[in-house]
Amino acid sequence: MAQKGVQLDRETFSCSICLDLLKDPVTIPCGHSYCMKCIKQHWDGELIHSCPQCRQSFTPRPVLLKNTMLAALVEELKKTGPPPAPADLCYAGAGDVSCDVCTGRKLRAYEHKGHDTVSAAAERTERQRELEGSRLNIQQRIQDGEKEVKLLQQEVEAVNGSAEKAVEDSEKMFTELIRLMEKRSSDVKQQLRSQQEREVSGVRELQEKLEQEISELKRRDAELKLLSHTEDHNHFLLSYPSSLPALSEATHSSSINIRPLRYFEDVTAALSAVRDKLQDVLREEWTNVSPTEVDVLLSAAEPTTRAGFLTYSQEITLDPNTAHTWLVLSEGSRKATLMRQEQSYSSHPDRFTYYAQVLSRESLTGRCYWEVERRGLGVSLAVSYKNISRAGRESIFGYNDKSWSLECFHNSYSFLYNSINPPVSGPVSSRVGVYLDHRAGVLSFYSVSETMTLLHRVQTTFTQPLHAGIRPYHCGDTAEFCKLK
Repeated sequence: MAQKGVQLDRETFSCSICLDLLKDPVTIPCGHSYCMKCIKQHWDGELIHSCPQCRQSFTPRPVLLKNTMLAALVEELKKTGPPPAPADLCYAGAGDVSCDVCTGRKLRAYEHKGHDTVSAAAERTERQRELEGSRLNIQQRIQDGEKEVKLLQQEVEAVNGSAEKAVEDSEKMFTELIRLMEKRSSDVKQQLRSQQEREVSGVRELQEKLEQEISELKRRDAELKLLSHTEDHNHFLLSYPSSLPALSEATHSSSINIRPLRYFEDVTAALSAVRDKLQDVLREEWTNVSPTEVDVLLSAAEPTTRAGFLTYSQEITLDPNTAHTWLVLSEGSRKATLMRQEQSYSSHPDRFTYYAQVLSRESLTGRCYWEVERRGLGVSLAVSYKNISRAGRESIFGYNDKSWSLECFHNSYSFLYNSINPPVSGPVSSRVGVYLDHRAGVLSFYSVSETMTLLHRVQTTFTQPLHAGIRPYHCGDTAEFCKLK
């Protein structure tokens, strides 16, 4: 009986592939154990990596590590007695049978020494059924893969078609804009030339009139000069009254508006103002005109290392026109400090007036990453739409549906969105990393020290470009956007 107990133990610690005691035992994810060499060879011949016993499949192929506890138990078991006979499939002429103990040896049925046997035909039927099941599984995965390839091809065609149409439409619109500008330029030139002709014509007309008057006056002066030299007093007295008729009123240049070198300055000033307005429109609205980043495979996976995040690093500067009057901006507008006294900022409609917070100049779309170094008792690190309210409680980061805020305290964190405050746990550090994938609707906050630890992730749909935001809590608290390049 003791020997049978040992035999049962040997079966427990045997590999179901080679049916021998486990050598370098490994345990796969489903819990079954095999010799490392046996399971490796088994998987090398499979397209789908599965357990030979329970048929559970694994993707990707599991990494195999030696089970040291099983190895120790097998070594102890070897000391209790000799191993059983090799357990392979056996055949015996027309009455061939197979068993789970003997293979490779030709034995008659009575030679199986009492262990269970099964006919080769029945065993083939069972294995054939398993084979067909594996093929069906493979064929199904092939069909699914072909469908996905077809969908991805359709996505490629849709992206290409959309891009070509956008290029064509943009060329038409820019052509229209250019034609409009050329038409306006031609109109202005024509108006200037017409005004030039009118101005010159008026000047020429006055010039000719003055020249005629000068000629007439010269002629009269010559007659009077000749009369003045007449020695015959009677002739002089008789000619004098007729020689002095009343002179016509003199023509003066003041009868027209002469502005030397400044005839068309008002036109130039008007065109300069139009140019400046057009430049402002192009600067402010260009982000809405530019196409969003095309990503065929939906959205790239979020990086897993700081080096990966840094490939999306974004330089952030703060917009002084949005800064509350209690905030001082420094370090090239990358740092905000909460002060006790108000600063002398000019009045601006974008300025926050309720809480001491500020937004970035940059609008954020696509994938980007930045880090903030904080000092003091607490600071809110946020992203927000530009059209967030500037006054009242609804203007506070995280207390509306237009902003998302990580509240960073001295020894803890919390998160705020639309006044909802889910718990946040993680190591407290002075530096926090923020990752944004605008198209995928992903916003993640990380504690950054020697390693990066995810604090909180948001999955949503962003409908507008975002701006980074900062709100220090206490006097002297600071937050600075780090230079990462």
